[in-house]
Amino acid sequence: MEGFTDFRWPPWLRRLVARLLAMIPAMIAVRLYGDQGAGGLLIFSQVMLSLQLPFTVYPLVRLTNSRAVMGRFANRPVTVVVAWSLTALLVVLNTVLLLQSI
Repeated sequence: MEGFTDFRWPPWLRRLVARLLAMIPAMIAVRLYGDQGAGGLLIFSQVMLSLQLPFTVYPLVRLTNSRAVMGRFANRPVTVVVAWSLTALLVVLNTVLLLQSI
């Protein structure tokens, strides 16, 4: 984020702030809801993260398959088939997970 804001922080302060920002919501959840609530929150956060994964994998596979973008480093046909198959599997598994979580 420093590159966007041109605001430089010492590394120790940046790490401290990042860890506090990550820990404070978790500590509040544990304090308010106890261990069961924190466990539920953890599962919910992991479900949300897994649902975002196809939105990053799809463009990655598409770009690495493109000769226009990657030139001679583009994926070979076998890699293309494997990559799209795994992407499809990921989407199917995430759909199942979403349906089970609702």
